Amino acid sequence: MSNPSPTVSKVGGDSRSIRHFFRRLLVRLLRLRVWFTERGPGDLWDSNYFWAALVGLGGALTSVAFREALHHLQVFLLRYDGPLEGAATTLPWWGRLLMPTAGGFVAGLILFYGQRWSHAKRSLDFMEVIVLGNGIMRVRDTLVKSVSSLVTISSGGSIGREGPMVQLASMLASLMGRTAKISPARLRLFVACGAAAGIACAYNAPLTGAFFVAEIVLGSIAMESFLPLVVASVIATVVSRQFLGSSPVYHMPNFGAVPNWQLIADALLGVVAGVGAPGFLLLLRGGEQLFQRMPVPIFLRLAIGGLAVGVISVWTPYVWGNGYGVVELILNNPWTWQALISILVLKVLATVATTGSGAVGGVFTPTLFCGAVIGAIFGVALQGLLPHAHIAVGSFAVVGMGCFLAAMTRAPIMSILIIFEMTLDYATVMPLMLACVSAFYVSVNLSPESVYSRQLRGHAHGETPLFLLHVRDLMKMEPLCVSETTGFEEIAAALASHTFKHLYVVDAGRRFLGAIALQDLKPFLQDKDLPEVVIALDIMHDDIPVLTGDASLKESLDIFSRHDGERLPVIDNLHDRRLIGALAKTDVLLTLAHGAGVAEDASSGAR
Repeated sequence: MSNPSPTVSKVGGDSRSIRHFFRRLLVRLLRLRVWFTERGPGDLWDSNYFWAALVGLGGALTSVAFREALHHLQVFLLRYDGPLEGAATTLPWWGRLLMPTAGGFVAGLILFYGQRWSHAKRSLDFMEVIVLGNGIMRVRDTLVKSVSSLVTISSGGSIGREGPMVQLASMLASLMGRTAKISPARLRLFVACGAAAGIACAYNAPLTGAFFVAEIVLGSIAMESFLPLVVASVIATVVSRQFLGSSPVYHMPNFGAVPNWQLIADALLGVVAGVGAPGFLLLLRGGEQLFQRMPVPIFLRLAIGGLAVGVISVWTPYVWGNGYGVVELILNNPWTWQALISILVLKVLATVATTGSGAVGGVFTPTLFCGAVIGAIFGVALQGLLPHAHIAVGSFAVVGMGCFLAAMTRAPIMSILIIFEMTLDYATVMPLMLACVSAFYVSVNLSPESVYSRQLRGHAHGETPLFLLHVRDLMKMEPLCVSETTGFEEIAAALASHTFKHLYVVDAGRRFLGAIALQDLKPFLQDKDLPEVVIALDIMHDDIPVLTGDASLKESLDIFSRHDGERLPVIDNLHDRRLIGALAKTDVLLTLAHGAGVAEDASSGAR
C-alpha cells in the first residue's frame, strides 16, 4: 500500500494543531471567567454601577466638548473671551441688535433642515425618554438640536447651556445601552445617569446631578437607581474637573454667620419667590403660545426672538447669555433697587423671547439669575427698613437663587444642594433650607405646574399600572439556550462568548429541561482538552425555578428572593413548559421603583 500524501498529512496536522490551540485558549478563558466570578466583584457587564461609571465618563467628555465648542464659536463670532454680557458691551448698538437676530436665524435654519436629516417627527426631551419612553434617544435629532443651541447661545441668546449638555450626555448613554442590547428598564436608567452626569458637569455639582434626576425626573430616591446616579455624577465631575478646574461656579465674599433673626427674613423671601415663580412660568408659557401662533417657519421665529433680545440689549447689554456674569456682579457689588428691577424685567423679557421662539437651551440658569435678582431686591428693601442692621444683600441673593429654583422646579432638596455646591458657603445652608421649603409650599398651593411639567405630563396616565403588568411585559425574548445533546465544547464556547452565567437547556420541542451554571464547568476545566463525551444533559440542573408569562411581578419577586440568580427562565405554561423568554431581577426592581414606562416595548431589543 502506498504511503499517504505528505501534503495531506501536513494539512491534517495543521488543522488539528489549530483546533488544539483554540481548545486550550477556550479552557483558559473559561478558567479566568470562573475565577473572576468567584473572587471578583461580580459580573461587571450586569452591574449598573459599572455602566453608570462609563456613562459618567462619556457624559463628562461630551459636556467638556460642548463647552469648548461654545467657547471657540463665541471667540470666532464676537472676538471676546469671557461672559457674553461682557462681549455685548464691546459691540456698538447695531452689533448688539444684529448678532442675536442673525444667530437666531442660523439656529432656526439648522433646526429646519436638520429635522429632515434626522427624520424625527417629534423631538423627545430626555425627561420624556426616561419616564414615558423606552430609553431610546435619537442621535441625529440630538446632534441637530445641540448645534442649533451652540449658535443661539454664542450669539447672545438669553438661555442656558445646561440643556444641550444634558441632552448630549443622555444621548450617549442611550447609545451605549442600545449597543450593549440591554432591557428598556435599564436603558431608561442609563439615560437618567447620563442626565445626572450632564447636570453635574454643567454646575460642577455631583450631588445636584444625582438629586436633580432622582427628585425631578424619577420622583424617587430608591437605591436601585439613586446609587448609580451618584456614581455617574461623581465620575463625570471628577473627569470634567481635570479639564475645567474645581473652583466653585460663583465667587463671592464671605458674608459671615447668619444671625438668627435673619432666618425669619429668609423664610419671607421664600414666600416672595413662591409667589413670583408661577408668574414667571406663566410668562414663559405665554411666550411659547405667542410665537407658535405666528404663521412663519421656525427660522423666522428664532430670528424674531433674537431680534427682541437685540432690541432689549441696545438699552442694556446685560440681557445676553445665561446671566452668570450679572449674578457675579450682584454677589460682589452694591446695586440700587432701580437697577435691579430694571435688569430683572428686561432679562425676563429676553428669556421669554428666546425660549418662546423655540430656541434650544435650558431655563435652569436663567431661573437662578431671576432668583438672585429677587433676593437682592429683597435685601435692599430690608436695608431700607432696618438701616442700622448689618444686612449683606449678597447673602439674600444667594438664598434667592435657591428658593426661586425650588419654586420653579418643585425640587427643594436639589435646590438647597446646588446653591451649596456652587458657592461652597456652609453659612447659607440653614437660610436656604427655610427659604426653599417655604417657596416650595407657597408655589405648590398657587399652581400645580412646574417648569418641567410639560415633559413629565402623562407620567401617571401614559403607562400601564403596575398591578396590571406581568412577567411577559418585561421578559427578554429568545434567551440563550442549547439542546439537551449539545456537546461540552459548544457549551463552553457559548458561556465564554456571552456575559450570562446560566445557559438554558431545551429539547427538540423547546421544552425547558434545566440550566447549566458557569461554575458547573469548573471540574471539567482541569484537563488540557475539553471532555469529548459530556453533553448538556449530563451537567445541567433540573431544579431551576421557572416563571410563567402571565405571572405577576410580585410573584416573580417572591421567586427571586429564593433564588440567587440574576435571571429566571420564563415558560408558556406549567404543562407544556416551552421556553419563551428570561426575566432579569434588575428590570423588575427598576420597574417597581419608578413605574412601568412603556411596557409593550420592554421585550424588544432587551438583553
